[in-house]
Amino acid sequence: MGDKSVLGFDYGTKSIGIAIGQELTASARPLLSIKAVDGIPKWEEIGALIEEWKPDLVVVGLPLNMDGTEQEMTQRARKFANRLSGRFGVKVATQDERLTTADAKARLFEMGGYKALTKGQVDAMSAVLIVESYFENQYGE
Repeated sequence: MGDKSVLGFDYGTKSIGIAIGQELTASARPLLSIKAVDGIPKWEEIGALIEEWKPDLVVVGLPLNMDGTEQEMTQRARKFANRLSGRFGVKVATQDERLTTADAKARLFEMGGYKALTKGQVDAMSAVLIVESYFENQYGE
């Protein structure tokens, strides 16, 4: 287990939450969320982040239905992951994110009550949980 850095994305049609994680500590922290228009981000904003953090891996959350089946958003998140890989030549993994939004809200609430719950912060915190659950799955039990 090295000290790889992992950039996590919580993909949404209006907003994309982003977090940075370190493999060594298996933890992540929220960076920011960027706006998207019908699922299309400003690619140069993402390019600048990849340039800045030089991640060894990018993890994109895959929103699945609770029973694990795919939905339209799942396809869109996959397409987003493929574009990241194609545009920036980064290694991309996907991570099931069925529970992250609820978890993100709970965690933000613990940290700062309702004031902490702006949409952008929830998205960035969801990205944190995507990265952390990716680490758990890699090195789990």
